[in-house]
Amino acid sequence: MNRSTDSLLALADDALRTMFSHPPATRQLPRPALPDGPMSEAQRRQAGALMRVNHVGEVCAQALYSAQAAATRDPGLREHFLEASREETDHLAWTRHRLKELGARPSLLNPLWFAGAFGLGLVAGRLGDRISLGFVAETERQVEAHLDSHLDRLPPPDQSSRAIVNQMKADEARHAAHAIDAGGVDLPAPAKAMMRLAARVMTTVAHRI
Repeated sequence: MNRSTDSLLALADDALRTMFSHPPATRQLPRPALPDGPMSEAQRRQAGALMRVNHVGEVCAQALYSAQAAATRDPGLREHFLEASREETDHLAWTRHRLKELGARPSLLNPLWFAGAFGLGLVAGRLGDRISLGFVAETERQVEAHLDSHLDRLPPPDQSSRAIVNQMKADEARHAAHAIDAGGVDLPAPAKAMMRLAARVMTTVAHRI
């Protein structure tokens, strides 16, 4: 079996694990300082929808990092992407766990989200390492802003979801900073706008489906 075949099999395994299995976290689930309060059914549905969107974001993160790791020829940068992917796996596990606690389900369109994000990551990777890193930095900045908005929209009694989102936000900010430190370039304004539009479509649909 040659290296290309091995890589394809590894990517296929990553995709299946991301979408259909329950990958374990390497870090402890973030716990709130205050206990959850009672939630109405409407509040529970709102929290579940928001955490479903966050879970989709982590499915996309796995796809992006896997594609960018596959595209780069720099072994050190490949390890950088894979390490970030491993940390994002914690987010994937945490959001999946919280969905179950809230009685909510993951998005039915996760295979579509994964495929789209993988394609974007592959294109970014093929444009060169500095652009690929800049794409990571901009993605993480937009995700950080998105998570910040969720902190405002989560029902006040849902302290458990809030603790998870706060830790995810801190991790995303660190990933963006690391990408810039590694040589990422600032993307042009039209590219940033297109990324925001794509993210808006994804979050709107995933909130419901």
